[in-house]
Amino acid sequence: MNKINELFKSELQVINIGLESFKESLKNENIRVIQVDWRPPAVTDDRALDALNKLLGR
Repeated sequence: MNKINELFKSELQVINIGLESFKESLKNENIRVIQVDWRPPAVTDDRALDALNKLLGR
């Protein structure tokens, strides 16, 4: 049996780095899941901050 088939026979375990509601949905389906509270680092580069503000329409 190849590795991919073995993977799909394993128990699903999830690390969620996003919406907590996604974690709750998985948990409701009895899937092992942990939530990571991650946020991108603060922007300290003025050029990067200006570019981000332009993308956000500010």
